[in-house]
Amino acid sequence: MDIVFIRELCIETIIGIYAWERKVRQCVVLDLEMATDIQAAANSGAIADTLDYHAISTRLDAYVREQQFELLETLAERCAELIRREFAVTWLRLRVAKPTAIASAQAVGVVIERGVKPT
Repeated sequence: MDIVFIRELCIETIIGIYAWERKVRQCVVLDLEMATDIQAAANSGAIADTLDYHAISTRLDAYVREQQFELLETLAERCAELIRREFAVTWLRLRVAKPTAIASAQAVGVVIERGVKPT
């Protein structure tokens, strides 16, 4: 199994349960690992033979910006579903962090894994 990853993808969205949070855009930070096999892409040199991290990043950015979420858990689940469905990813690990949630913490968040992890 090989992994294509995206680190520290910052996307502004409406997220939170408090009234003030529903009025401002906040940055959420996504870290993503996706199972794949890179051999075909390594041999061909063609982007069509691998997971296109640019396309995935662009799609996540568009999706998260246009949505509003109350919980990070909901955001994480919806993003995982989107990636698995639209990019045929069989397994992923997604970390979603909210850097501004607690003043005395660098960030808070959730980590989820979805799908069957290849061996």
